[in-house]
Amino acid sequence: MRLARLSVRDFRNLERVELELPPEGMVVVGENGHGKTNLLEAAYYLQLLRSARGARDVDLVRFGAPAFHVGADTAAPDGGHGIGVGFERATKRKRVTLDGTEPPRLSDALGALPAVLCSPRDAALVSGSPGERRRYLDVTLALTSRPYLTALQSYRGALARRNAALREGARAIRDEARVAVWEPALAEHGARIWSARVAWVAQHQERFASVCEAIGERGAAVIRYQSALDASEGDVAAALARALEAKRALDLKRGLTHAGPHRDDLELTLDGRDLRTFGSAGQHRTAAIALRVLEQETLRDRRDAAPLLLLDDPFAELDARRSARILELFAGEGAGQTILAVPREADIPAGLTRLARWRVQHGTLSPWTRAGAA
Repeated sequence: MRLARLSVRDFRNLERVELELPPEGMVVVGENGHGKTNLLEAAYYLQLLRSARGARDVDLVRFGAPAFHVGADTAAPDGGHGIGVGFERATKRKRVTLDGTEPPRLSDALGALPAVLCSPRDAALVSGSPGERRRYLDVTLALTSRPYLTALQSYRGALARRNAALREGARAIRDEARVAVWEPALAEHGARIWSARVAWVAQHQERFASVCEAIGERGAAVIRYQSALDASEGDVAAALARALEAKRALDLKRGLTHAGPHRDDLELTLDGRDLRTFGSAGQHRTAAIALRVLEQETLRDRRDAAPLLLLDDPFAELDARRSARILELFAGEGAGQTILAVPREADIPAGLTRLARWRVQHGTLSPWTRAGAA
């Protein structure tokens, strides 16, 4: 699958963009603040139906505009598809269409354009809070497994309701029954989430280490799923139910659910030391890039199609040799279309100099010319 056409209206500072993309991809060159990252975010929006940077939809609408719209046509062996997403500021309504038809649920359109976004900000996957790493796991697994997405949605709904009951109990007479009623659903759906995460991490442990080594990390890199849940007897749902019951008194006291996969973490270590605490900035970037490589490979293997690769100046402050190694990893078997955004022409790595070039200035894209570059 590849992106054949991208259309953007009033998304961040991009007023009007119409692009016909070559099969191999393109490079966008522009100074910081002119819109190259916004273009990648617009393309990625078609996969996740929300901002890759966590912004609210209302904040994505160009200043002074009533709405934004992002649309694309994809090309694939089955003929490709059309996808469009629009958001209206006044009504706060989001509308999604697939091949001209509005799906029954927004979640039915998730992953319509498989894509992986890689940028220096990904270091937060390593240095940031456990929530960053849980989100990484949830996005990777939800986009490649409908049962996981369903379990995640059901778990979050039950968790919100149990937490609401806990807060009410903290303010008034404690009613354990109003809290306990949500625990069977949490145990059932939480077990599916926990099991899928554990299986994914176990499957990719060796690959994570080999990718870090290939990039240039000399230490032994390890990825583990970190959880307080004791599922040694094999029945994860029963173990989670017991943990919820055991924590109920504490939960009522604090108004928060303390047991479940929403409290877990993805542990990353190098030579036995926690990367989040003891890793250098360079080691954080290496581990983060390795995670993106795993994400790309998971999407490719489970969707049977190479995802669009969106590279937002990912080689900043990296030497040419390390940049080349990273490109080789992303360009493994079955590599997909690539869109690279860099501030200067000199920042284009040797492996991507073949790509067609565009420049962006004040939110306007135009084909690259020597005269325009000057």
